[in-house]
Amino acid sequence: MRVLGTGIGWRPEIADAVERMRGIDWVEVVAENVCPGHLPESLLRLRERGVTVIPHGVSLGLGGADRPDEGRLTALAERAEALGAPLVTEHIAFVRAGGALTASPRLEAGHLLPVPRTRDALDVLCENVRIAQDALPVPLALESIAALFSWPDEELTEGQFLSELVERTGVRLLIDVANLHTNHVNRGEDPAEALAALPLEALAYVHVAGGFERDGVWHDSHAHPVPRPVLDILTGLAARVAPPGVLLERDENFPDPAELVRELTAIRGAVAAGRSHAARGTAARGTAVAGAAGAGGVGVVARPVAGVRERVAVAQTAVLSSLVAGTPVPEGFDRVRMGVQARALAAKRAGVVAKVAPELPLILGAGYREAFLAYARQRPMRGGYRQDALDFAGHLLKLGRPAEPGARRELRDWWLDRAGPAPRKRGLVSRVLRRRG
Repeated sequence: MRVLGTGIGWRPEIADAVERMRGIDWVEVVAENVCPGHLPESLLRLRERGVTVIPHGVSLGLGGADRPDEGRLTALAERAEALGAPLVTEHIAFVRAGGALTASPRLEAGHLLPVPRTRDALDVLCENVRIAQDALPVPLALESIAALFSWPDEELTEGQFLSELVERTGVRLLIDVANLHTNHVNRGEDPAEALAALPLEALAYVHVAGGFERDGVWHDSHAHPVPRPVLDILTGLAARVAPPGVLLERDENFPDPAELVRELTAIRGAVAAGRSHAARGTAARGTAVAGAAGAGGVGVVARPVAGVRERVAVAQTAVLSSLVAGTPVPEGFDRVRMGVQARALAAKRAGVVAKVAPELPLILGAGYREAFLAYARQRPMRGGYRQDALDFAGHLLKLGRPAEPGARRELRDWWLDRAGPAPRKRGLVSRVLRRRG
């Protein structure tokens, strides 16, 4: 398995700082945020220096009931080739539900949600992984996500679920030690026991990130410093296996570059401490899973029997509908945790829409967030975040809002500029800034 070294998540906000950092062996980029024909100059310069770039997808939803979308798979393959990546990564999660399998409206989560650890869900995931592997030009690695809630009546532990996934498909694993900490706080899962049960011989690389705790719930924010418990889990992992690569993730609230360098130094130290323990023979390895590190699928997996995808679809649709459409929480789920997840999804929608459509907070001012959260309680996402921004603006205009005529006119101009029958004059952002400057 390829040795990557120490890396950092490449984001436009810290691109210049990353280029100046010493000891960066590789970077990871969100696949959906780059275009193969127009790669950022910073990434091109890093590649010219020999820095490996790996695309990390967030929208495939391989844990969903549907077969993987061909267009999304093609886009991920194109990015892998454009970046010269040795592998691509995605998540064990579902991100949408409903549709043809349930004869119900399509729902988008705008977020990674956990799949149940059941035989049905595993069968669907394995087939989806095999489809993805066949479509991609390089090996695939999957990340098991953090979760705010658990599914009731699960049939497998996390270790059993991942071990069988690896054995049946040969897929590699991306282990996020921050996710192990999240699951420890939110679901009571012991990180050491979790590590002992994982098929670490299939490890592609490791994520390290920060978060925060509120009301007994850990939020995997990727916007806060890496806490000591996460570094301790990294040391425990490194005591069991030499990580091929370790990467610092930070998605927002970027600190001074010197702070990022300090976190990278702490990460290197945590790995070194674990390898030192291993060298002294003080850490035991868990039971190996035969054939787990294969690059492309090691066994023959039959397609799920008729009805399995439909059963998974019905369950996931009920969960997602309760989170984004206000339907009742399915029986057996923790209502408090589901409420926390629902509010987190709405808050994320508000934040991302503000980024993809920065004119909206400018036009609506201090009332933007309250107005958007009220909208989100009534209207689930029906597409991506850009579509969500258009739907939100259209919703406000139908209500005759905002009340101030000038702001309402600006909002109408913005909506028509993007959703109207014909293009209109550009430059709305600069006009709004001049008016409000």
